[in-house]
Amino acid sequence: MRLRGRVWKYRDNVNTDVIFPGKYTYTITDPAEMARHALEDLDPAFAREVRPGDLIVAGRNWGCGSSREQAVIALKAAGVRAIIAKSFARIYFRNAVNHGLLPIICPEAVDAIAPGEEIEIDLEAHLIRCRAGDFPFPPLSPTVQAILEAGGLIPMLCRRLGLPVPPEDAFLGKATSEAP
Repeated sequence: MRLRGRVWKYRDNVNTDVIFPGKYTYTITDPAEMARHALEDLDPAFAREVRPGDLIVAGRNWGCGSSREQAVIALKAAGVRAIIAKSFARIYFRNAVNHGLLPIICPEAVDAIAPGEEIEIDLEAHLIRCRAGDFPFPPLSPTVQAILEAGGLIPMLCRRLGLPVPPEDAFLGKATSEAP
């Protein structure tokens, strides 16, 4: 599988309060509304201009701070397909996988990729292709690949157990009859 997208490039140590502002944590539960506030304090243009399929390229320690899942959900709902970083905060990496947002660690690619550049991620070859060249990244474990291919941990488990897959926002505090 190959992903192509336009790059939004960010610095080191972007924390979860910057990705999804903490002031909205307990007031916004709709993923589409979360997307409208993604990165608003760091890059006000992001939420207005992001397109489905866009990619984030970031420095070290992307997603540090709290364990809040909204920081992943907001980006995924905005259409971001993957984040390439020099490193991730451990909990953010896991939250990204659990919600079906591809996290890739590749410091060399981060240094080479320019903001706004169109790049390609070749998941089978484990390569990031950009104007500066091709950059290999470590393969994801089979378990992580399975979770990502299913669209996240809960969809994967529901399919394995033969249960209906709940809507993506079923676990965000909304009271719906569809939530398990």
